[in-house]
Amino acid sequence: MTTEEKVENWFVPLSTTELTLQQAYSQLDEFGLEQDDVPLIIQLVENPKFDLPGIDIFHGATNLETHDYIHILLGRGVMIKDEAFVLGFTMGSSNRVTTTEERLFSFITKYVYPKDYRFTDEDLHIFKDAVRLGFISDCQSLAKVDYKKYLDWPLQKIREDIGIEVDLLRAYYAIEAKRYPHIKECNRNLVGF
Repeated sequence: MTTEEKVENWFVPLSTTELTLQQAYSQLDEFGLEQDDVPLIIQLVENPKFDLPGIDIFHGATNLETHDYIHILLGRGVMIKDEAFVLGFTMGSSNRVTTTEERLFSFITKYVYPKDYRFTDEDLHIFKDAVRLGFISDCQSLAKVDYKKYLDWPLQKIREDIGIEVDLLRAYYAIEAKRYPHIKECNRNLVGF
């Protein structure tokens, strides 16, 4: 299987409960990007190591490893709409995202990111939905969780411990599948339910 096929097909369904975070991450690690593979403009926007001291330009910024853990826990793959959802939900879970911040992030991802990483209007719709979903969720700020302590935990237990509401995600994933019936990554999120 080519790397492109792995990217298109990889995801750990939200219904997966007994797999540990480390086991799931090792699947992704076989073909996933390294931090240095990520274009600099994306790192400047999404990685907290580039934040100015005392200033969070975009709430919910994470390093790539943490970002990958969040993909797993939210039951999302690594296609562009999955990225839009994971970024939005992570930002929303901080409960600190302003309208200006959301608009600026949307502008950058649509017009400034390298072509293969840019968000379309559909991607931005998913991103904005996810910001709101993360905001109304009672989960911890996903960017602030220490995932290292959870590596040997089953995914279901981690979700419970940090407050990720599987029912909330399932309800949204059903809506997303109806909106985008022609898009693979929007229609596989309910596998196993």
